[in-house]
Amino acid sequence: MAATAPMAAPDLAQSPFGQESKGKRRGVQPLRAGQGHSFLWRKLHSLSGIVPIGAFLIEHIVSNFETWNGPLAYAQQVKFLNALPLVRVLEWAFIFIPLAFHAGYGVFITFRGRANVNVYPWASNWMYISQRVTGVIALAYIIQHVIRQRFLGVQLPEHPGAAFAKVQHELSNPWMLAIYVIAMVATTWHFAYGIWLFSAKWGITPGERARKRMGYACAALGSALCLMGLISIYAVVWKYPNAPADVMPAQPAGIVQPAPTTAAPGTTNPTQPGEVR
Repeated sequence: MAATAPMAAPDLAQSPFGQESKGKRRGVQPLRAGQGHSFLWRKLHSLSGIVPIGAFLIEHIVSNFETWNGPLAYAQQVKFLNALPLVRVLEWAFIFIPLAFHAGYGVFITFRGRANVNVYPWASNWMYISQRVTGVIALAYIIQHVIRQRFLGVQLPEHPGAAFAKVQHELSNPWMLAIYVIAMVATTWHFAYGIWLFSAKWGITPGERARKRMGYACAALGSALCLMGLISIYAVVWKYPNAPADVMPAQPAGIVQPAPTTAAPGTTNPTQPGEVR
């Protein structure tokens, strides 16, 4: 055996879009049933990235896309999600706990693997490295995002009308804006390539042709989700500037006030609650 062996990490040998160069050894060999005591954990890790975490990611990006329709539409979406039956149980059972397992085991895999693209510079090795790097970026972003948006400041489950303004305030910082953009690209890449890996590892795409087709499908899905996420960011920062602090203010007893309208793009004087124009 050569002094520098191929990466020990058990990802698939092929890239999503075809075979490696002819005549060369592949850098990452596929994991087969019974190889190592971590086989079951890796299977569960792969599955959890699709269900429920991947499903939640899609829902989250689709829900955030409501920012394109304005602060009130986004607030109504936040209110709807927080009004679901047993929402806190669902939140822990299908988001926080699976995410903690997937992220924790993913970090374990990342630090066990050896990056050697300088010795084996093949597409599968670069995809392996990219998957691990984007996973770490996504994890760091998710931790700060959940803490800042879910647990600090205005409590959005009780004040959904403040959701748009809270995100807008955070993105007013250029550094946070850059972090959101980078995280959106990294997270959607990680998810899209994760689907491809899941399909191959679970026998859904057993042949090269099927894996190649799945690669194109995953690239299209990841690109669509990323574009939706970036459009949502654009809407918050530039399409609806100076959003009201709360588009669903508490209603005085016996009085029903209309929700404040949003300022038209380029203006800075939105109608206030109770104000007649």
